Amino acid sequence: MSQEAAQSLAALYRTMVRIRAFENAAEAASQGGVTAFGQSAGTSAKVRGPLHLSTGQEAVAAGVCAHLRPGDYLTSTHRGHGHTLAKGADPRRMMCELFGKASGYNGGKGGSMHIADFSVGMLGANGVVAAGLPIAVGAAHAQKIQGRAAITACFFGDGAINRGPFLEALNWAQVYRLPVLFVCEDNRWSATTSSDVTTAGQGAAARARSIGIASVQVDGNDVLAVDAAAAGLVQAVRSGDGPRLLHALTYRVKGHVSVDPAKYRDPKEVDEALRDDPIARARQQYLALGGTVAATLDALDREAADEIQAAMAAANDAPWPQPDAAFSDVQDTGAGQWR
Repeated sequence: MSQEAAQSLAALYRTMVRIRAFENAAEAASQGGVTAFGQSAGTSAKVRGPLHLSTGQEAVAAGVCAHLRPGDYLTSTHRGHGHTLAKGADPRRMMCELFGKASGYNGGKGGSMHIADFSVGMLGANGVVAAGLPIAVGAAHAQKIQGRAAITACFFGDGAINRGPFLEALNWAQVYRLPVLFVCEDNRWSATTSSDVTTAGQGAAARARSIGIASVQVDGNDVLAVDAAAAGLVQAVRSGDGPRLLHALTYRVKGHVSVDPAKYRDPKEVDEALRDDPIARARQQYLALGGTVAATLDALDREAADEIQAAMAAANDAPWPQPDAAFSDVQDTGAGQWR
C-alpha cells in the first residue's frame, strides 16, 4: 500500500467516523438517553425537532465531498448531517442548531433539516423532498454565467426521483450544460415505504441517461469505489462537459426519524445491511492494503469521539436565543402582524 493511498483512505475514514459520531450523539440527545460516549444526555430530549439520520450512508458523503473545493457549492436533503460535515461545517455550530441554541447556524430556528453554511459552500439542507435539486441547478447556472471555476454537488434520495423537480432539474442542467454533479443516495427506503414498490424502471441512473446525462452506478457502502467514481465525474463536470449523475446504492439502517423503530422492515434485511457497514469495510480495506489499523484508524476514532463530545458540551452550555430573535429573518409585509 503506497503512503499516498494510505493517507487518502485514512482521510475518507476520518470523515466517515466524524459523521457517525455526530449522528450517534445527536440521536441519543433526541431520545433523552445515553450518548455514544456512555454519558447521560439528560432525562428529556435536548435535540429540538425531527432528526433524520444517515447512519450507514457515510461513504457516499465522504467519497463525493473529498473532491469538492471550498468554492464549490453543495445542496443537501432532510438527511444532511453527513454532507454538511464532509463539506467542512463546524460540528459545534451544527450541534448548537440541533439543540435550538443561539449560536447554531440558523440561530436555533432551523434545526436539523435547515442547516446551512455559505462560508464553506453548503447552501443548505432541505426538509422538502427533491427541493434541493432546482436550487442546485440555479446555483450551477449562476456559476456558469459568472465564469467561476466551481461546480455544484446536489445530494438527493431515491424517493426524490419520483417527484417533478428531479426531471425538471436534470433537464435544465443538461440543456444548458451546467457544472452540476447529481448524487442519488439510494438507501432503498422512502420514509416508511420500500422504494422498490414505488419506483418503475431501473432508477436514477437510467432516468438520467434517458435525457443524455452520463451516469455511473456504484456500491455506496464502498468508500473507495465512491471516491474513484466521484473523482472521474467531478473532473468531467469541472472540465465543462456538462452535468453528471452518481447513483450510489446504500442502505438506511435507522428508522425514518430518530424515534422511529422501523418495525415495518424485515429484520433480516436490516441485519444484512449492518453486516455491510461502510466504516467496518473501510477498516478491512485499510488492513488488507497493508495499513496499520491500531496506529491510525483507532486514533481517528478517538479523535472523532473527543470532537463530538466537545460539540455536545458546547451545545449544552450555549445560550438560548433572546426573545427578540423571534422577529429576525422573518418577512415583514409592513402590516405589523409579526409583532
